Amino acid sequence: MSKSDIEIAREATMQPINDVGAKLDIPAEHLHPFGRTKAKVSAEFIKSLEDRPDGKLILVTAITPTPAGEGKTTTTVGLGDGLNAIGKKATICIREPSLGPCFGMKGGAAGGGYAQVVPMEDINLHFTGDFHAIGVAHNLLSALIDNHIYWGNELEFDERRVTWRRVVDMNDRALRDIVTSLGGIANGFPRETGFDITVASEIMAIFCLATDLDDLEERIARIVVGYTRGRDPIFAKDLKAEGPMTVLLKEALQPNLVQTLENNPAFIHGGPFANIAHGCNSAIATKMALKLADYVVTEAGFGADLGAEKFFDIKCRLAGLSPSATVIVATIRALKMHGGVGKDDLGTENVDAVSKGCDNLARHVRNVKSFGVPVVVAVNRFSADTDAEVAAVREGVDGLGVEVIDCTHWADGSKGTEKLAQTVADMADKCSGQFVPLYDDKMPLWDKVKTVATKLYGADDIIADQKVRNAFTELQDAGYGHLPVCIAKTQYSFSTDPNLKGAPSGHVVPVREVRLSAGAGFVVVVCGEIMTMPGLPRVPSANSIRLNKDGLVEGLF
Repeated sequence: MSKSDIEIAREATMQPINDVGAKLDIPAEHLHPFGRTKAKVSAEFIKSLEDRPDGKLILVTAITPTPAGEGKTTTTVGLGDGLNAIGKKATICIREPSLGPCFGMKGGAAGGGYAQVVPMEDINLHFTGDFHAIGVAHNLLSALIDNHIYWGNELEFDERRVTWRRVVDMNDRALRDIVTSLGGIANGFPRETGFDITVASEIMAIFCLATDLDDLEERIARIVVGYTRGRDPIFAKDLKAEGPMTVLLKEALQPNLVQTLENNPAFIHGGPFANIAHGCNSAIATKMALKLADYVVTEAGFGADLGAEKFFDIKCRLAGLSPSATVIVATIRALKMHGGVGKDDLGTENVDAVSKGCDNLARHVRNVKSFGVPVVVAVNRFSADTDAEVAAVREGVDGLGVEVIDCTHWADGSKGTEKLAQTVADMADKCSGQFVPLYDDKMPLWDKVKTVATKLYGADDIIADQKVRNAFTELQDAGYGHLPVCIAKTQYSFSTDPNLKGAPSGHVVPVREVRLSAGAGFVVVVCGEIMTMPGLPRVPSANSIRLNKDGLVEGLF
């Protein structure tokens, strides 16, 4: 019987964090340790790196997710280890896990098998307290809004149009829609509001796009928290909220350094939702890593239609990044599901289904190449996958100019990704900086959405009722037309129907709502039904998580 992820992680021989930092030439005095195996990198050290040249940025993304899984984080970690194994100076940058998914359906999110970041339990639980700081800063703003209304409402909030909700880092459907301030006049004025999960907070998105504390404070000041009866916006700066909120985030904004199972350095920092936000780790950590290593491997949430597009069009655009290579991860099991096979039949060889499922992979390849970034396909291989099925993947993308490489990092660690690592390094070294976002800043917001839908999703058009169209016009007229769009839709399909697998074409994307994230610097465009506060499943992962008789955590994965 194979060992669980947590058993493998627990057997790891971890190096002192100062030794890990030394591999990237980070002086010990600039590491703020959390125990022996975690540390934050000081803001002073980050500032000292400004004049250094950048390394090569490599994105790991995936085909459209299925319940069969793709292993994107595992591949990110495995590739980072593989690059180090072939003699390259490399590091990885990934997101921090949210407690909601950890105790909900997903379990841990720190890689898997022999391609993990450690200490696994700490990373998946409270880690260094960043999410706590983000949640408290967010909820301070919520408290300031209601307090301002209670003490006379000088800013003339229309209580029906307070847009700022509250957050908690847990899946709790009972909090989606609530009424606050019940219990009498001493508790304020009752109004409808609700909770989102912390990773869906605009503070999280701001945190992951800010370049330093000054930029963080300026972005917080720009947050629109509500409107007057005359529809004039009210900003966080009107409540003098940016100062105390920045104070709460001061330590959290410093990136976290940990290590892989093979003792290679890894930065884990920030974790915005990949639907309602851009789904990437912090820009600060990424830009710092590029100054410290020759190759930086990072990932983006969900499939390439959401994660890679937002990485390119939002993170790279706003942070001034230029990626040199992209890895698209696929599993034979997931390709079979896109080819019409049910979950119970995935263990049986089915070359025809793999071939049919490759329509999904091929569209993702074409999409990513349209940004001017070279692509390689990594097949995250399982023991049950047959050579004929892997051959079908190669045939499925034949003619697209991409190599398909078997990877066995889950079972073999860096030995399972050495070929991928060499290919990626060669691609990145030859990349001549041809990256270009999908649309120009000057394009109107409506046209930006239509461009993404038609060029990447295979849609014929986008539609919206007059109220939504008016919202686009109002944002355009208010001076927000230059912002990138962040499309929130199901991650399970190119369309807005999660049951439509493969590579659907000719569909229409309905735009249901438009939300301004003025502080983060993008416009959220909600297409279909999107949850910003998930619920727990009938049998949550929490049911299996416990301390054993030795005081060790069990059940995280």
